[in-house]
Amino acid sequence: MDKEAQLIEELVNNALYRMDESTRMIKKSLEEISDEEIWQKPNSSLNSIANLMLHLCGNISQYIISSLGETEDLRNRDAEFNATGGLTKTAVLKKLEDTVNTAKRVIFDTTSEQYLKVRQVQGFSFSGVGIVLHAVEHYSYHTGQIAFWVKQLKEKDLGFYEGVDLRVTNEE
Repeated sequence: MDKEAQLIEELVNNALYRMDESTRMIKKSLEEISDEEIWQKPNSSLNSIANLMLHLCGNISQYIISSLGETEDLRNRDAEFNATGGLTKTAVLKKLEDTVNTAKRVIFDTTSEQYLKVRQVQGFSFSGVGIVLHAVEHYSYHTGQIAFWVKQLKEKDLGFYEGVDLRVTNEE
């Protein structure tokens, strides 16, 4: 395998791993809250967990599925934030998982040429690599917000790395 192919494979593997980690953390967070709490807003300037999850679906769809996957952009960003109920946490989680799984397939199937191609998304110019980095970072960012809000609601640690010694130092 040539260096370019190895580099793309490494990018893909790490992007898929990070997306799976965010999904795992959101699922663990949702175990702690009710269907009502998923729609609760900390205050009027913040979004509910459900709104954040719908927003993640929209963002991942727009960036990965539509732009990188070269399909039509059907995103309605305002609807992600205007929703106030009507879906259970199971339904919102299924929507997110389905979106992430589709995006992961697109990331896996993308060619080197598509990773280098620059495109316009939300008025920004990104290569395919930039699109993946944005989507993964954005997913992680909102995962942290969701975890924080659940910790705030339940006054407890969520144990994302329970059983893992995170104090181990780096090795060469």
